[in-house]
Amino acid sequence: MTINFAHVRERSTNGGWIDFAVFKADANNRTNSARADVLQQLTMKARRKGLKVDQSALVFSEHGQTKFYGSPNLVQYLSNNGVPRWTHSMDI
Repeated sequence: MTINFAHVRERSTNGGWIDFAVFKADANNRTNSARADVLQQLTMKARRKGLKVDQSALVFSEHGQTKFYGSPNLVQYLSNNGVPRWTHSMDI
């Protein structure tokens, strides 16, 4: 299975830079603990590919709505700004 994701670098609120990854994925059983496991696995895989990831999140559809799960600051950012364009993909 192939997962699309965005690897983005943006200015943080303190003026520095933050690198984040947003994965188009969800856990099979849709629980927070399962989502945490999936997010950790995908984040580690992206880092092994050489990408710097300070924060990460999952994006998925639930009951017809776009939902986010992950680093609270990143989830807030995504809620306000929307999902970035996919820049990468990886096989899992």
